[in-house]
Amino acid sequence: MNAQTTRQLVRRLLVALAAGAVIVGLSACGGSDVTRARLERSLPQAFSNLYVQQAQILGHPGITVRSLEASAACDKGGPKVPDQGPGADWTCLMSWQDPDVPLPDGTGKFELNVHSNDCYTAGGPSKLVGLLAITDTHGNDVPNPVFEFDSCFDPGSSNARPQPSGTPAVLTLPTGTVTPDDKGQVGPKLTCSPGATGGCAGTLTAKLGRATIGTVRYQLAPGGANTFPFPLSGAGSKDGAMISLSAAPLIGTVRDNPTSLRVSSR
Repeated sequence: MNAQTTRQLVRRLLVALAAGAVIVGLSACGGSDVTRARLERSLPQAFSNLYVQQAQILGHPGITVRSLEASAACDKGGPKVPDQGPGADWTCLMSWQDPDVPLPDGTGKFELNVHSNDCYTAGGPSKLVGLLAITDTHGNDVPNPVFEFDSCFDPGSSNARPQPSGTPAVLTLPTGTVTPDDKGQVGPKLTCSPGATGGCAGTLTAKLGRATIGTVRYQLAPGGANTFPFPLSGAGSKDGAMISLSAAPLIGTVRDNPTSLRVSSR
C-alpha cells in the first residue's frame, strides 16, 4: 500500500468516525432520562425521608413521610426552555405539611443541579429547612440532612407527572382597568384561592399588542394575593391601551386565562 492510498484510507476513516459522532450527538439530543415528571416524583421522596431524619434529630414528634404529603413542581430554565435534560438550571417548588414550620407562600424553592447519570444535588431555603448545622436534643451541633442533599432517580420510572393530593388552588387574573404609577409601571393583582393544596405558583407574562413587556414568577400561599409590576413606555401608558395577561402554572390552576386590562390614568 503506497502513501497516497494510505492517506485516502485514513481520510475515509476520519470522515466515517466524524459522521458516527454526529449521529450519536443527534441521538443524545433527541431525548433524555432527565425529565420534569421524574424529578417531581423523586425529589419529594428523597426530601421526605431526610426531613423525617431531621425531625428526629430536633425532637419533633409526629413527622412521618405520609404526614408531610410532600409534592414538587419543577421547571428548567424558565418558560422558554424545555423541561428536559441535565443542568444546573432546574428549580422545583416544594410543598409539605409540618405544623412547626409553616410555609408563608405555600411552597419552598429548591435549586437542583441535575447530572446526566440520573442523579442530582438539591438545596432548599434555609429559613424553611434550617442551616448547615442544627442542634440535636442533646445540645450538640450536627449536620442538617436537608440543607443540601444528593439523590438519584430510576431512568426507567414513569414519565407521567404525579397527581397532587387534595384540591389544587386556583389563580385568578385581574380584569377591568389598571392605572400606571409615577414610575410608569402597572401592577396587576393576582389572587390565589383559599383552603387549597400547595398554593399558586408559575410564570405570568404581560403583552402590549404582540410585544411582550415582561415575564415574572409568581408564588402565592392559599388565600394570598400580591401585585406584580410591569413597565410601560410610550403608547403603552396612554389611556385605552390594552394589556393581556397569561399565566403558565407550575402549582395550581388558572381561571379565565388569559385576561385583558385597559390602561387608565384616572
